[in-house]
Amino acid sequence: MKKMWIALLILVVVIGLALAGCQATRAGYESATYTVVRSDGRFQVRDYPALTVVETPMGAGNRDGSDGSFMRLFRFITGGNEGKQKIAMTTPVFMSGSETNTTMAFVMPAKMKAGEVPRPSDGAVRVSELAAGRFVVLRFSGARNANQEAESLARLKAWMEAERFGVLSSPVYGYFDPPWTPAFLRRNEVMLRTEAGK
Repeated sequence: MKKMWIALLILVVVIGLALAGCQATRAGYESATYTVVRSDGRFQVRDYPALTVVETPMGAGNRDGSDGSFMRLFRFITGGNEGKQKIAMTTPVFMSGSETNTTMAFVMPAKMKAGEVPRPSDGAVRVSELAAGRFVVLRFSGARNANQEAESLARLKAWMEAERFGVLSSPVYGYFDPPWTPAFLRRNEVMLRTEAGK
């Protein structure tokens, strides 16, 4: 019986360390800056400054970057650019567009202005900007899949309608965690642009 309790204690410690490691991984990255205007549970109204991003198209129906989109962006930040410059990874990884025309984007570190971003070596990667503005955001957890995204988007739209926020854009999804993070611990977000000053 004593051996079973020791084994159980070791298992609990190992699981606790693994979960702490997952949280620490996210904490080690710079995140896109924003100002919270209002919070209501998992919903937030945020003001974002203009964000410089590097983006690349994703294959139709691809949900995890396994079509090469993630690696194109990763190669860019690890020196696959005109200056062979290494650029810090940030969070979140943004995904936007329709099921047939999706874009994946990495946010550039705040200290790096648009004119300072080196030219990508890969023609499928381009430097762009997410325009400043007000967004309504819903945080959710779980693995990335179409049902999870659709359900979260429906909840966000319903909340916005109830609170009388207009929708000015298609959804942008933000993913903060590496794939080895357990699904229930992942920080995911869906955001919709709304009227400034609302």
